[in-house]
Amino acid sequence: MREIIFDTETTGFEPSEGHRIVEIACLELVNQIPTGRKKQYYLNPERDMPEAAFRIHGLSEQFLRDKPRFAEIADELMEFIGDAPLVAHNAEFDMRFLNAELNLLKRVTLSLDRAIDTVRLARQKFPGAPVSLDALCKRFAIDNTQRTLHGALLDAQLLAEVYLQLLGGPQTGLSLTTAAEEAARAALNVVGRIVRPARPHVASAEELAAHATFIAKLKDAVWLG
Repeated sequence: MREIIFDTETTGFEPSEGHRIVEIACLELVNQIPTGRKKQYYLNPERDMPEAAFRIHGLSEQFLRDKPRFAEIADELMEFIGDAPLVAHNAEFDMRFLNAELNLLKRVTLSLDRAIDTVRLARQKFPGAPVSLDALCKRFAIDNTQRTLHGALLDAQLLAEVYLQLLGGPQTGLSLTTAAEEAARAALNVVGRIVRPARPHVASAEELAAHATFIAKLKDAVWLG
């Protein structure tokens, strides 16, 4: 099964107030294993950068001025996403912004039913506990020391690890390369085919007779019932 982990950074909280995406990142999972395929874009929002948003992600209006507009990367992005489920932390927020950008281009929007919200998963698994991305990284001992500012690519990478832990842990580990993964599977197959060695001896006729005589003398042996 193919899934896409994704995250966005924006100029604010509400696309209905004219706020736009300034960074979007997507990572591919296949059968709950990261494939290494990803897409990440910084985007020119075609507007100013509010100070409050800048303090969160550190992306300035000047830095974004020469970056592509969403319209320029939309085809490539949507081709990468395809029809896969979309995994996001507080998915409604990211989906709302992505659909707002698609709406501006008069393109088909994405159904919220496609989204898997890791905030909801975490609340179900740990009722009453903090479920921020940082809190979940701490709970699962995931190194997030590089997260001094929010960033879509780093947050998506951290979220991939969190998501797999919420599902019960990665099957073969996030750090396995394709070759290592195949080697691990091959090793498991070998283990599954281990043939136990034959017994070093079989009982002689005299030993079998002596055993039968011994059993006959037992009273109410359970295996004779």
